[in-house]
Amino acid sequence: MKIDPRYPIGKFEKPDLITSQLLADWIDSLSVFPAALTQEVINLSASQLNTPYREKGWTVRQVVHHCADSHMNAYIRFKLALTEQNPVIKPYEEALWALLPDSEMDIAPSLSLLTGLHARWSSLLKGMSASDFSKTYQHPEMGVAVRLDEATGMYAWHCKHHLAHILMLKRSAGW
Repeated sequence: MKIDPRYPIGKFEKPDLITSQLLADWIDSLSVFPAALTQEVINLSASQLNTPYREKGWTVRQVVHHCADSHMNAYIRFKLALTEQNPVIKPYEEALWALLPDSEMDIAPSLSLLTGLHARWSSLLKGMSASDFSKTYQHPEMGVAVRLDEATGMYAWHCKHHLAHILMLKRSAGW
């Protein structure tokens, strides 16, 4: 079976039932992501960081910065949903963000940002009640209210998705 390089682990599929164990597993994935990402990219050369993970794809450097951008937005969305009634969140043009000058800088600040952000996000998630996870935010592009339990799964998937892009490139390039 040929793997789609855009989705090396497949697309996120929301389970019919989100159990407390599944939620705990997702939170654990979010907790360990910064260390796992750092381990895979910290020793890459500038040339390697500037290599796209697939044809017409982002470079490893852009992927690292994208994760910081995406997860900052996610964390804010969670806090909005926990403090407001089904708030409408602001989508952003991630493809355009990846072209901004800060996506060309050294990855160390984004790795540090992810470490601190995920520590706070994980602490927030671990302190949430079952009713907190049923709270929602409105995503105007998706047209539906997104539950925080589902969003936790989507972002755990997002971590594994981009880590898989980097691992796929490293494997195919023999790094």
